[in-house]
Amino acid sequence: MAILSSANGQSNGSTSTAGETETYDVCVVGAGPAGLMLRYAPYALLGMAFSLQPPNSVIAARLGLSVKVADKRPDQTAVGRADGIQPKTIETMQMLRICDELMRTGVRVHDICLWRGSQSDIIRRTGREVHYPAAVVDVLEPYILLCHQGMMESAFIDDLRKSGVEVSRNHTFTSVTSHLDDSSSPLLIRCDKPNERVSVQARYLVGADGAHSQVRNHIPNANNHGSPYSSVWGVLDGELATDFPDIWSKTVIFSEEHGSVLLIPRERNMTRLYIEMKSPASPNDLTQQYVMKQARRVMAPYQVNWVSVEWFGNYAVAQRVAARFVDQTARVFIAGDASHTHSPKAAQGMNTSVHDSWNLGWKLNLAARGFSKDGVLLQSYEQERKKIAHDLINFDFEHANEIAAGDAKRLAENFRKNTRFISGIGVEYGPSELNKEFEDATGGNAKPGCNLPPAKVTRYIDACPVDIQLDIPILGQFRIYFVIPNLTGPGGMPFLGAFDQAATAPSSFIHHLTKAAETSYKNKPRAQRAEYVYLRPERYTVVSQLFTFGLITSTEKNEFELAQLPAIFSKSRWTVYLDDVSYLDRRGLSCTQKWLGPMESNEAAVVMVRPDGYIGAIRRFKDAGSEVGKLAAEWIDSYFQGFLQIPAY
Repeated sequence: MAILSSANGQSNGSTSTAGETETYDVCVVGAGPAGLMLRYAPYALLGMAFSLQPPNSVIAARLGLSVKVADKRPDQTAVGRADGIQPKTIETMQMLRICDELMRTGVRVHDICLWRGSQSDIIRRTGREVHYPAAVVDVLEPYILLCHQGMMESAFIDDLRKSGVEVSRNHTFTSVTSHLDDSSSPLLIRCDKPNERVSVQARYLVGADGAHSQVRNHIPNANNHGSPYSSVWGVLDGELATDFPDIWSKTVIFSEEHGSVLLIPRERNMTRLYIEMKSPASPNDLTQQYVMKQARRVMAPYQVNWVSVEWFGNYAVAQRVAARFVDQTARVFIAGDASHTHSPKAAQGMNTSVHDSWNLGWKLNLAARGFSKDGVLLQSYEQERKKIAHDLINFDFEHANEIAAGDAKRLAENFRKNTRFISGIGVEYGPSELNKEFEDATGGNAKPGCNLPPAKVTRYIDACPVDIQLDIPILGQFRIYFVIPNLTGPGGMPFLGAFDQAATAPSSFIHHLTKAAETSYKNKPRAQRAEYVYLRPERYTVVSQLFTFGLITSTEKNEFELAQLPAIFSKSRWTVYLDDVSYLDRRGLSCTQKWLGPMESNEAAVVMVRPDGYIGAIRRFKDAGSEVGKLAAEWIDSYFQGFLQIPAY
């Protein structure tokens, strides 16, 4: 039996002889966007990745757990497959600092055009909608970024190489076994190469291996449930020669006689066409020639010819959600298409898969380091992402029916009603230990269980305007923002000083967590990357490896010095922000207004943000001062005591 291993816990694609077994933190089956993203989390956060699909595991490599990446396919995706990156996913990749090349080479789609024709009338444009109007959804990048799946995989794979990790290919997952009487023993995972039996030991297994997931079959009672309806689709990527005027907009064309076509602009001057077969059929009945013929019928009298064809695919899609996303031991998980499937009409699949993995990745990092209390973190993955999967299926069913009906007015209304969800910004988690309900209602847009709203601020130390939600790099930390409108008032400095004293006292829970995290990251340091000589992640870990503390104030810069701040905040000098550039915001609002609404000069607030950018808890404090600062420290302690523990080292 060959054992996949390496001395430093990172994969180099080689195999060792039996007896040299090493236990990895995480094994990820699947190298598609879900698998490589998890590998990101696992690489940064997790451990070992076996890929049988597109990208799922980047997070793990960065955060310092041991990682192995393997894939069933001999090569990564070269053309076609998933193609739409929504605003929230763009923001996530910007947080990971891996979006520049995709932004440069992809196509940005800002609007949607609706066309309709009948037997008595040729097709005509019946409407045009802005995809992400500022009045409806607050996003930094108000468009869909179009690029084929292989381009996104390349972004992840290139990033993995910076962490010293390569994808090992031609590995097929076959089984996972564990010692039922010893939950602490590693899983034994079979992932064979042709004519070679290969096994690996890992603490956790994540299946990102697609709709026909083999890992899902190893989770008891995880069978997919959903609609018996299955649609058959043809997809064609190629360069068109056409006089159709809206070729560079996302366009839905409905013909009462011939059905509908969905057009998507693509990179390198290409256009994607989606065709759905209405009559009962299998994918084999839907050929490239059929798609071309159908497109010409629907789009007549406009000329439609192909200069070249890069990729054609056909497949059947059912709307289904797995009954379980995690086994009863919280050691085997599924993500992406392995846990939910739906139609391609709203460009949600790759985006949802990436955020499945991001949600799971940071939790696996903390669990592998011993910080998860009673399995709360890992069990919350299913609770949160299963809700989103059902939300997606419900939306997809409604959205697909509106497209099929061809009513431009109703379809436009459906887009407007679901704009926040489609963008990813409206993906919301329910109340839990991780997402605390308001203790004091606020008048702003920041809410527990929701994404942190984008906002512009000035970084104090270098006077640089920044997007606050992107400024702190992904290090697997919680971000704790203190909003103090009047720092020099009677409550400002006393509030921060009392918090600092309470948070660093021997009785403080976050003090003990910080000490434990220091030991954990010393034993398992984050991956060292060449660009860190420029990015300097140590700026954000000087106070704690587990928390980054930020200060947001409307006080003018010349009214205080960083050295005057209490130690936690004076040491966090790269995360002290001035709330003075509302004119740069898309909606013209300050960070404080956007997050919390109006605040009095004697108020203070704390906004706690999870490592994945979701808000965990918010609290406002009136009449800020020394006593209230101590109360803030106690409140923060109680939040983290709900799901974290001090590891035993």
